Amino acid sequence: MPGVSALGEVIEEFAPAGRVLELACGPGVWTPLLARHADEVTAVDASPEMLARAAARVDERVRWVEADVFGWRPDGVFDVVFFGFWLSHVPRERFAEFWAMVAGCLAPGGRVLFVDDALRTAEELVEGVESTTIRRWAGDGGVHRAVKVAYRPDELSRELAGLGWSVEVRLTEWPFYWGAGRPGA
Repeated sequence: MPGVSALGEVIEEFAPAGRVLELACGPGVWTPLLARHADEVTAVDASPEMLARAAARVDERVRWVEADVFGWRPDGVFDVVFFGFWLSHVPRERFAEFWAMVAGCLAPGGRVLFVDDALRTAEELVEGVESTTIRRWAGDGGVHRAVKVAYRPDELSRELAGLGWSVEVRLTEWPFYWGAGRPGA
């Protein structure tokens, strides 16, 4: 997908140096790119299966932490906090709480970078276009519900500014977007 490769280029240009925290690392798609620039990476995910898949992609300078992002608190601060394809899964009612946690993870002068998409297919929509609940099919044939908030870059920038963040959010190629910035609007 052209948009996904553009997101990798965004990470390369951002050059996440120093101590980097990756929230909700999933299968580790972005972890090798982060590790290439960082002195060390702490990758957090609630799923032991996802952490095992991620660890198979990269092992140097990465500390793997099994924890729910909403309940986990770091043992230090980071120069960069990164999350890929996670923000759209943060429920709207936990948005401010999530960003407060991110701010608490950053060292003075620290930066945040995220990449995501706003894709929600007609088959996934459970309660109409305005709903933030989607239906996803698992590899075993099962069906589950998930949160999927379809942000528009301008809307997301305004919401973050309202929380005291200065974040530039840009669309690469629909439906992919990224944001970079820091606390302090």
